[in-house]
Amino acid sequence: MLNEFKDFIAKGNVMDLAVGIIIGAAFTAIVSSLVGDLINPIIGLILGGIDFTSMYVVLSGDVAPGVGLEAARESGAAIFAYGAFLTACINFLIIAFVVFMLVKAVNKIKAATETPEEAPAEEAGPSELDVLIEIRDNLKTGGATAAE
Repeated sequence: MLNEFKDFIAKGNVMDLAVGIIIGAAFTAIVSSLVGDLINPIIGLILGGIDFTSMYVVLSGDVAPGVGLEAARESGAAIFAYGAFLTACINFLIIAFVVFMLVKAVNKIKAATETPEEAPAEEAGPSELDVLIEIRDNLKTGGATAAE
């Protein structure tokens, strides 16, 4: 059983998966920083500085007007935090688009590095047209061949 486990771990698929997960975790930090530190501030600037994350509706409980989302949650009130959900959806769309563009670029680079398969070399014999012309000429001359 131990040998079977060693064989399973040593297979390329398991190792590829492990590498993919590690790189994916590192990539997540990069994409999260891209979205949070670069793209979201630009979107906030375009939308006039609106921060969707702090938008909520109090379902029950007492919350002072203008209190931030975290303070409202700490007060124990039932909060419908639609802004946080909307921000998560926007972040997902941005991350999905960035990943799409990266995959597209990698596929383009990969296609450029692949060498196209060479076409098989044609045989060095006469073409069909050449054979037909030779037959026609032979019929005109009474069947004599060029070799005679």
